Amino acid sequence: MKEKLDNIKAAALREIELASTTAELNNVRVKYLGKSGEISLLMRDMATVAKEDRPAMGKLVNELRNAVEGTLIAKTEQIAELEKQARLKAEAIDITLPSSAQRLGSLHPLTAIRRELIDIFTGMGFTVADGPEIESDLFNFQLLNIPKDHPSRDMQDTFYVNDNIVLRTQTSAVQARIMTNAQPPIRVVSPGKVYRSDDDASHSPIFNQFEGLAVDEHITMGDLQGCLTTFAKKIFSEDTKVRLRPSYFPFTEPSVEVDVTCSMCHGKGCRVCKGTGWVEILGAGIVNPAVLDMCGIDSKKYSGFAFGFGIDRIAMIKYGIPNIKLLYENDVRFLAQFN
Repeated sequence: MKEKLDNIKAAALREIELASTTAELNNVRVKYLGKSGEISLLMRDMATVAKEDRPAMGKLVNELRNAVEGTLIAKTEQIAELEKQARLKAEAIDITLPSSAQRLGSLHPLTAIRRELIDIFTGMGFTVADGPEIESDLFNFQLLNIPKDHPSRDMQDTFYVNDNIVLRTQTSAVQARIMTNAQPPIRVVSPGKVYRSDDDASHSPIFNQFEGLAVDEHITMGDLQGCLTTFAKKIFSEDTKVRLRPSYFPFTEPSVEVDVTCSMCHGKGCRVCKGTGWVEILGAGIVNPAVLDMCGIDSKKYSGFAFGFGIDRIAMIKYGIPNIKLLYENDVRFLAQFN
């Protein structure tokens, strides 16, 4: 029996010595020390050994197990160190090599235009206000002279939450909130998201609007025109011209549509302006006295002007973007042009 143990020990130590990888060493471990390994089987066979010989045989088997385990541990550490050195060598980085170019991000064109607009109007004395995007019918329509049976509601393709709650169709709702809680002088702009059931190349169900309101004594259409002319020259170019055309909005009277000379052809006529030299950019007007009265402002003492436009539309005109959906698809190839 002792000869058998010596043979197993010699074979095990030889295989451990020849192993060159962790996987090979694990195979040796399983072969000799696993549940069905040769040394483990010897322990099971102890029952067949004569009772008086068992202590001596048990001692020899334990010595064999300890010798094999000790050699395995030493060899495992040796191989682990060799594999570590090989891995470090393979993963070595030459720190003297130049780094790969890093692409820098940039502001989204809508964010850039929004910030530029805020800078322009705060420079003219306006403050910035915000309001909820889920709005009551009262502020979104009624206080803006659009009662529930008013035909102009057909112009606002509205998303209704219920009969009295909507996704705001215009940031004019913020102006209504401000006028019900403050007295003139009021000079405020309200940029933000609005929602309408409209979807084509120039319209989106969700878009960004920028509206302005000024209420004080003796405000006239001339003040409105001067404000919008300053805005147009700063956002497009100094040679930009502005014209006002009569229109209709229930919350302003009189109301106007505002055109500017095309930023692409500077009024000469091109594809963008359809050969006219002019591009419509916004609606505006003198605040309807009925709106002032409903919001608690004395229309006999005060007057005001209001205007509103899509930030998306300004971006499309300024950068010559043909389809509004390009602003929302997050295509890096498109956005990289504004870096």
